[in-house]
Amino acid sequence: MNTQHQIQKAIHTLSQAFAPLDCRIQATRKGNFSFTLVDNTGIAHYSQRLYRGQYSDESLQRVIERTRQSLTA
Repeated sequence: MNTQHQIQKAIHTLSQAFAPLDCRIQATRKGNFSFTLVDNTGIAHYSQRLYRGQYSDESLQRVIERTRQSLTA
């Protein structure tokens, strides 16, 4: 699986994991990207940069769990 396909899959997974928040993707380059979770009023609630090793299924699940903990804190 090439890097672009892995990034697209990770973005899709993040979008589904945090619905109804909008998962906005920024600065996709060199195999890295940032995502920001935004509510329906446009307020950002969380932002993080992901690197190549973080969007495998297992690592991405850890990112999702940490993000959820941060959102509920």
